[in-house]
Amino acid sequence: MRWKTGRRSSNIEDQRGRRAGPVAFKGGIGTIVLVLAASYFLGINPLDILMMQTGTGTDVGQTNWKPSPEEEHMADFVSVVLADTEDTWKEIFRQAGKTYQEPNLVLYSGAVQSACGMSSAAMGPFYCPGDRKVYIDLAFFDELRRRHGAPGDFAQAYVIAHEVGHHVQNLLGISDQVQSEQRGLGKAEVNALSVKLELQADCFAGLWGNHAERSRQVLEEGDIEEALNAASAIGDDRLQKQGSGYVVPETFTHGTSRQRVEWFKRGIERGDIGSCDTFGSG
Repeated sequence: MRWKTGRRSSNIEDQRGRRAGPVAFKGGIGTIVLVLAASYFLGINPLDILMMQTGTGTDVGQTNWKPSPEEEHMADFVSVVLADTEDTWKEIFRQAGKTYQEPNLVLYSGAVQSACGMSSAAMGPFYCPGDRKVYIDLAFFDELRRRHGAPGDFAQAYVIAHEVGHHVQNLLGISDQVQSEQRGLGKAEVNALSVKLELQADCFAGLWGNHAERSRQVLEEGDIEEALNAASAIGDDRLQKQGSGYVVPETFTHGTSRQRVEWFKRGIERGDIGSCDTFGSG
């Protein structure tokens, strides 16, 4: 991915090296372990887990932590990708007669306090609608490469663009509508709507890639394959198979590997927000 000459975003909050205080959960330490394992291995939406939390964390200040050159390089990359999503969505919203409100992206290490509660890095990157911020522990990208076999800078950019896609859904009122529809439904129906929301964010990530390439020629050979590999690697079915050895479709919250690849491809091939209607696709 050609990114080094790109604009850097001013919407980065660097909280790396900041220690978060203790967190209280319902159910004690056993519940904590199960919650984190479920999120990591089964692909459960981190926000679902955050809603179970009853305690709050406290910031107890900076440690003596100092980022390595590799970590600074990655933070710089994240800033460029975020800026590129800003440019893309500003233009898309402008064409629709709307104003795009940029999200902040928080870099953290280990654990972080957000408006959605205290989050562990084991939950992976997430978007919190309560404060309109994207949260990423850069260690996730190493995990994506080592554990899930999805290396490459465009694979990492896909992850960032997916979370920004959730911000777009929040701005458009899609997230609120889904949350309203989920009330009173059974767990399987709630999960099915969550899958549609996640797949749309995948499509929005592809849409960003389409516009970024047409406007700024960011793609290099093999980049799209990197993103498709990442989308496949974090499908619910694949993660469940790796984590427990079997698959339970009614518990899916993000979509299968095939679905995630399909919707990302649709976004990057068509570049049209109207093509990302996962809710009307049946």
